[in-house]
Amino acid sequence: CNIEATRPLVGRPATQALGAEALRLSGARTLRWIRPGDVVTMDYRTDRLNIHLDEQGQVQRIDCG
Repeated sequence: CNIEATRPLVGRPATQALGAEALRLSGARTLRWIRPGDVVTMDYRTDRLNIHLDEQGQVQRIDCG
């Protein structure tokens, strides 16, 4: 998973197109949107991209796992 390539997506609104672009740029196989207050599993998967959103639905950060 290549996080550096996804840096320009931070701060943009969460859309299906952004998710597809993030997957393409990172090389990840799966995508997980994480909103404030969401409960997520702690299992680490190197092929999964996590997109963390703020309360307004903007991308706050992106990481692998």
